[in-house]
Amino acid sequence: MADYTLRREAVLASEAPLEARRDFIKKTYAHLAAAIFAFIGLEYLLVTSPLGMKITQLTLGNGRFGWLAVLAAFLLVGWLADRWSRSTTSPGIQYLGLGAYVVAEAVIFVPILFICTYVTRFEGLIGTAGIITAIAFAGLTAVVFLTKADFSWMRTLLWAGSLVAFGVLIASLVFGFQVGIIYCAAVVLLAAGYILYYTSNILHRYPIGFHVAAALALFSAIALMFWYVLRILMSRR
Repeated sequence: MADYTLRREAVLASEAPLEARRDFIKKTYAHLAAAIFAFIGLEYLLVTSPLGMKITQLTLGNGRFGWLAVLAAFLLVGWLADRWSRSTTSPGIQYLGLGAYVVAEAVIFVPILFICTYVTRFEGLIGTAGIITAIAFAGLTAVVFLTKADFSWMRTLLWAGSLVAFGVLIASLVFGFQVGIIYCAAVVLLAAGYILYYTSNILHRYPIGFHVAAALALFSAIALMFWYVLRILMSRR
């Protein structure tokens, strides 16, 4: 998942003047909204075009090891995008990082959305998953903003949970077993924890000027939750 590194000379949002803090929060959520709309637009273009079938065949046609290679490429792009989004030398590089991550997420989502749309034909399932994710995100965000709680203590727990979840996923690809609904529900809870953590960091830990990195972090958690909410809904059908 995305994270950040503090610079000694940076002014934390919690220590900045009120106007600067408000401006930082507004910019963060404006960039998050732009990333989400860009993701939706890209996804629509990819899934409804011939590229949708080609990407699905390329990623899934080579079996579980093909998907493992796609996952490795996605993790590499995500790591680079996170570093670029935290660039202290150029705003352009920050935007390049956010844009690269949105494109990477759009590509990796193509197979599951293509299958849901054209293969299983679960009508309305994608929209339902989106609504559930949006409601969960809004509720978790409200908890942080209303309580002003600092959830930075969750960092170690979240990283430990991520390592366990990633290990199970890799094992499922290598040994060929399917992760079940309990695993999907656990990852949804993990994503919820990351939303609390990142939202709390926006209020207390992120430096002023790191709004692009903050937006990328939140977007990564929302995408993770959406993926596994959709998996749960598909399995229930």
